[in-house]
Amino acid sequence: MPNRRILSLWFPRMGAERLLRAQRGTTDGPLAVVGESGGAQVLVSLSQAAEAAGLRRHQPLRDATAMCPALVTRTHMPRADADFLTALRRWATKFSPWVAEHPPDSLVIDLTGCAHLFGGEPEVMRQVTEDCEDLRLTVLAGIADTVGAAWALARYAGRGAASARSGDAIDQEAHATRSRAAKRRRWERDVADMVPVAPDSRIAQPGQTRQALAALPLAALRLPPDTVAQLGRLGLRRVEELVNQPRAGLARRFGRPLVDRMDQAMGVSPEPVSPSKPPDHFGVRLSLPDPIGLEEDMLAAIDRLLPPLCDKLTRKAKGARQVQLICHRTDGAMEWAEIGLARAAQAPDRIRPLLELKLAEIDAGFGIDVIRLVATVTEPVSLRQHGGHAEATARALRQQRGETAMEDLIGRLGARVGMDAITRRHPGDSHIPEKTCIVLSAAWSEPAHDWPEPEQPRPLMLWRPEPVQAPTRPTPPETFRWRGRDFTTAAVLGPERIAPEWWLDEPEWRSGVRDYWRVTATSGDRLWLFYAHGGAMSAGWFCQGTFP
Repeated sequence: MPNRRILSLWFPRMGAERLLRAQRGTTDGPLAVVGESGGAQVLVSLSQAAEAAGLRRHQPLRDATAMCPALVTRTHMPRADADFLTALRRWATKFSPWVAEHPPDSLVIDLTGCAHLFGGEPEVMRQVTEDCEDLRLTVLAGIADTVGAAWALARYAGRGAASARSGDAIDQEAHATRSRAAKRRRWERDVADMVPVAPDSRIAQPGQTRQALAALPLAALRLPPDTVAQLGRLGLRRVEELVNQPRAGLARRFGRPLVDRMDQAMGVSPEPVSPSKPPDHFGVRLSLPDPIGLEEDMLAAIDRLLPPLCDKLTRKAKGARQVQLICHRTDGAMEWAEIGLARAAQAPDRIRPLLELKLAEIDAGFGIDVIRLVATVTEPVSLRQHGGHAEATARALRQQRGETAMEDLIGRLGARVGMDAITRRHPGDSHIPEKTCIVLSAAWSEPAHDWPEPEQPRPLMLWRPEPVQAPTRPTPPETFRWRGRDFTTAAVLGPERIAPEWWLDEPEWRSGVRDYWRVTATSGDRLWLFYAHGGAMSAGWFCQGTFP
C-alpha cells in the first residue's frame, strides 16, 4: 500500500483577493478587510500591496491608517468567504476526490495514489500554482505524509525558529526587557511573511516527516500562541527541540493537546481527511439586467424565485424551516435577511408573506443586481397517502379551516420579534410547584396534550416565595401581614407537604420541607401559603401564589 500523501493549500490573502476579483481590479492601491476583535476594528485580510506597505494581519485599523493613509478598507463578510472556500473545494477535486475544508482559508487534499496522474508531486504543486495565478489568488502549498506536517510546510517552510524582528529573541534582549517580550501586541509578534522558497522545499519525501519539520518554529505544530510563548520562555523554539523532550513532563505541564498535536504531525496519531458528501443545496438565483431598489421590484423577483425553490424541496421531500434572502449590491456589498417557519413548508404562499415582512431590512444602496433564495434549514416532509373522496373532502375542509393557521401566525410573529421570543409550556417531570412545566420554543415543539392532573389544586398565579409576617409555628395563623396589608384568616385547607429535591442544591429550597395551605381571608383573597420547617435557613411563613 503506498504511503499516505497529503496536500495542504493555504490562501493567506483570500478575503482581500476575493474582493479584488469581484471588483475586477478596479482597486490598484492597498486593500484591507476589516473585522471586529475584542470590540476593536482590526485587519483580517490584506492584499499584496497592503502587505508591501508594511501592514500586518490583526493590526488595529487606526494604526494601519496612520501608517498607510491611502489604505482602502472593506467590511469582513464571513459568509461570502465561506462560500468562496466551498467553490475552491470544488475546483480542488480535479487533483483528488478527497478534499476537505479547513476554514477560514485552507483546503486539505488526500493525494494518495493520485499524484502520478499529473506527473508527480512537483508537477501537482506547479499545476496548483498556475491555476491559482489564473484565478488571481495567492496560494502556499505543502505535501507530506500527515495533515499536520503538510499544514506546517505550507505556512512555515523556509522560516527559521528565530523571529524576523531584531530583538525579539530572548538572548538579544536586556534582562529588564525580557519580561515584556510576550506582552507585545499580537500583530507585532505575528510577522508571518510569506517567504519565497523553492517548491521542492515544501515537499516532505515519504518517511521524512520528522526531518522536514525539525527546523520549523513551534507554531508549525498548530499550537496556541500562549503555549508557543511559554515554550519559548523555556528555551524551546524549534520542532526538533520539542519532540526530543520527555512526553510525560510536557503533558503534565502543558496538557494533552500539546502531545496530540505532536503525534498528529509526526504520524503517530491518525488524522484522516474525511470529506463529507455535499449536502443537498436548496437555492435559486436571479441575475437582473438592471439594478433594482424598490420593494415592489424585489417582491416581484421573490415571486419568480419561490416556485423553483419549492419545486426543488418537493422533489427531495423536504420542507424549509429557515430561508435566507441574499441580495448582492452593485458596490460589491451583500445584504441578507433570514426568516423562520414554525412548520416545514414547501408552498410559496406560506413563505412569501414572511419574506415580505423582511424587505424593509434590506439596504439596496446603489441598487441590487443579484438576488438569491436559499433554504438553509430543511426537514423531511412525510408523503401523504392517497385516499378516497371522503378523506380528500375532510382534508380540504381542514385546510379551509386553517390547519396551519397557528404555524403561520408563529412564523409572522417570529419575523417581527424573533423565533426565540415565542415559547410554549410543556409538562415538567418534577413535583416542585415552580418546575411542573418547562418552557420550549414554539417553533420547534408541538402543543402539549398530556398535562397530568395534580393531586391538589394549584394556584392561578405563581411567583417566587415572599415572606409573610406571622407567628413562627406550623399551624396557620389567625392574622398575618403580607405586601403591606393585614389579613384575617377565614378558612384554611391543607396541609400539602412538599419536600425539596435532595439531589439538587437550589437556593429557594434551602428552607427545608414545606407545608402548603390554601388560606381564604375575610377580604376575599385566596392565597397559597406555606410554612418552611427550616434547614439551612430559618423557619417561617411565605406566600407563593393566589387562587381565582
